[in-house]
Amino acid sequence: MKARLRQCRPSRNEILSNGRRILFSCSSTKAQSKGNTEMGGEVNPPEHNVPPLAQVGPKRTSGVALITMAAAILQILYLLCLPFCKCQQIWDVWQTTWDRSQLLTSLRPSSPINFVQPGPIGEADIAVDDRAQYQVMLGFGATLTDASALVLNNLKKRNPSNYWALMNTAFNPSTSGSGAGLNYIRVPIGASDFSANVYSLNDYKGDESMSRFDITQVPSHVFAVLRDVMAINEYLKLHLVPWSPPGWMKDSQTMNGGNMLERYIPAYARYLLRAVQGFQSQGVPIYAISIQNEPQNSNPTYPTCLMTPDVEAGIVVALRNALDSTGLGRIKIVGYEHNWDNAAWYPGEIDIYFTECSGTYGSDWWDDIKWYMDNLWVGSVERFARTGLMWNIALDGAGNPKLPGTNSCGGPGCRPLVTVNNDGSYVFNQEFYAMAQASKAILPQDDGGPFGQRIGTAMKGGKGWALRVSAFVTRRSSQAEWARYSLVVLNWNDGGSNGWNPVPLKTTISFRGMQATYTFPVGVTTLLWYAPA
Repeated sequence: MKARLRQCRPSRNEILSNGRRILFSCSSTKAQSKGNTEMGGEVNPPEHNVPPLAQVGPKRTSGVALITMAAAILQILYLLCLPFCKCQQIWDVWQTTWDRSQLLTSLRPSSPINFVQPGPIGEADIAVDDRAQYQVMLGFGATLTDASALVLNNLKKRNPSNYWALMNTAFNPSTSGSGAGLNYIRVPIGASDFSANVYSLNDYKGDESMSRFDITQVPSHVFAVLRDVMAINEYLKLHLVPWSPPGWMKDSQTMNGGNMLERYIPAYARYLLRAVQGFQSQGVPIYAISIQNEPQNSNPTYPTCLMTPDVEAGIVVALRNALDSTGLGRIKIVGYEHNWDNAAWYPGEIDIYFTECSGTYGSDWWDDIKWYMDNLWVGSVERFARTGLMWNIALDGAGNPKLPGTNSCGGPGCRPLVTVNNDGSYVFNQEFYAMAQASKAILPQDDGGPFGQRIGTAMKGGKGWALRVSAFVTRRSSQAEWARYSLVVLNWNDGGSNGWNPVPLKTTISFRGMQATYTFPVGVTTLLWYAPA
């Protein structure tokens, strides 16, 4: 299989230091081999499948009274037995197929897919083990660069109807709607390679007190788009990340390339604190902040900075103290946000966030879907990532705008989640559909409710190799309500190097001693069902 360059940055590893929580992250730029896959679907189930009571007329006979009493007792007994019931049914199916005939499509079965007494397993068997519980997910998303915000804001001015349709498809978290519910967004502090010009939020040399820090240097359309996302998705988590400190804090005296000067650690911590306060002054609450994007990367064509682990750790300590002393102790600090190689060097008890990957123009749609599912939306999650993010949310058809002279993602250019054309039309790309299938599986069921938690799976059967699978449980705010269980399944049984031959796979799903059967087409499918937690 032909290898292709992807800008990939897995991230955020949580450690404890001096009794305080410090987040560390990793990200990567590397050529990866592609894999195989794609798909999605949904429907609304009845609340508990509680059978209706028999209709009893108002006759004044003792027999009818006894029947009425018996029916009431039976219903009470039924409700008491719900936690032990094995009558789960799959009602929700979301699907994206290799041929694009389905694109995050909700498929309502003509009748529910029942879990029944087990029989022989299918060509493949997915055993779901909800006793094996792992990380609770924080969400999926991408980065709102200056360029992404500009493209989206221009669309809003040009065609408001298309703008709101795009935004709802990307960010609406309704489990019954067609939106992906993307809820985790990174936002650069100052310029990145996808900005109109190079700038920081304090370009006044020597202003270590940050008296001239200026949040209005952030383009107004960044705040405008963020407020619109907040209006759509109550679960939004915003993560600030600088591509470089102000140039005067570096040996290069420019934001493009160079090293952070250690003597400016206190000033830089104040700069990052002011960034958090500045965004919040604009009505944009912050969930987390990074110390430096790709601290092992120095590029003279766009904002970058080399930063050693010791320097970054010093900034973390200073920033943590500053946040805590100003009532912002809830905000997480993230670092060493670079490559996902050498993962074994990290401490064992850490949170891991996958923070960035970008597709490139000119690649194959289905090959990309397979790669993303295998490596990111199933692969990184099964390796304990709590988030999954792509790079730009939106760009134009040429992968712009970006800083003059930069060559991000190489010759083909970076491909965003959604391409917005000059005529006001837009197209969601393969990055979006692959991620959206995973996002559908973890969305909360209640206002303020929890996101999905990964649970155990095991593959059996002669063609178990043809499926890549993740499973989740999403609990309710009330323990009396049934939890939602979900499977994200990639069927990449397309023939591969043996010649193109996409074959659906009849699969059994084992859950709590019961068994359901579903035929997965080649693509990505998300299945959801409900059961006592």
